[in-house]
Amino acid sequence: MMKWLKHGKIFDPTEHTLPNGCVQFAQSPQALVLDDFVRIYFSTRAVDTNGKFLSHIAFVEMRKNLRDVIRVSDQTVIPRGGLGCFDEHGIFPMNVVRHGDLVYGYTCGWNRRVSVSVDTAVGLAISHDNGLTFERIGPGPVLAASLHEPCLVGDGFVLVIDDVFHMWYIFGTGWKMYEPDAAPDRTYKIGHATSPDGVNWIKEESRQIISDQLGPDESQALPTVVKTGSRYHMFFCYRESFDFRKAKERGYRVGHAWSDDLSNWTRDDDTPQLEGTPGTWDSDMQCYPHVFECDGKVYLLYNGNEFGRYGFGMAELLP
Repeated sequence: MMKWLKHGKIFDPTEHTLPNGCVQFAQSPQALVLDDFVRIYFSTRAVDTNGKFLSHIAFVEMRKNLRDVIRVSDQTVIPRGGLGCFDEHGIFPMNVVRHGDLVYGYTCGWNRRVSVSVDTAVGLAISHDNGLTFERIGPGPVLAASLHEPCLVGDGFVLVIDDVFHMWYIFGTGWKMYEPDAAPDRTYKIGHATSPDGVNWIKEESRQIISDQLGPDESQALPTVVKTGSRYHMFFCYRESFDFRKAKERGYRVGHAWSDDLSNWTRDDDTPQLEGTPGTWDSDMQCYPHVFECDGKVYLLYNGNEFGRYGFGMAELLP
């Protein structure tokens, strides 16, 4: 069993000035390890003239002790998409992966809809300056809805293994009204795709690779994968699809699965043991995990209450 030591919250966005008039929220922290520090990208929020949120990507640079803040970005890492594009209303999250001298940023673009609140797709932006800024390879997505995945494709996490790009992502199975007067709620599952170049992807169309624990209305989000020894470990968050925002027992928690072949995954949610600490920042919710290696250690970043409104914390894998 993997054992983790929780180190508490390490970044609070309310204590810093964020770009683009953003306030609060440091959602889905994703790490890029550099020579002397770690740059952690996150999604933060501004409010438009209609009172609706717009998501932007910012970053914080920290010493490798993951305690000392060096600086917080003073501008958006990548602007929102153009009028009518898949990422018009924001990016949340952005996963970064090194590829030669470049850094590939896989974005989850959000756009508002009429009958339901939102749709998403995965885009690609590339950095030529070691991850400081990113430029889209084009205005459209590289992974989106398809014949048997009709909506809500997003949350891509990419690893390059034996010269093959692997992406674990989420796909929507549909929207449902759980109560007559309630707005529709979405359900999504984790899928897998491969690519020879990181641009052109082949999905394992509509194959849910992680089994449900809460039943068919379980929503699974934000997969992240790390290899320890000969085994691959996936962390993700999961919740009920309805009444999850205020009902603690129905909200996000961190799940886990393992695989020896990158194809078949065995679910084992007892492994993370990242239960919230009563009365603290993660007491009611643990969500949006990201696992990475740094100087021989494995760390897991994650958000707490209110979907990361007050920042993110860290746990360390024990030997």
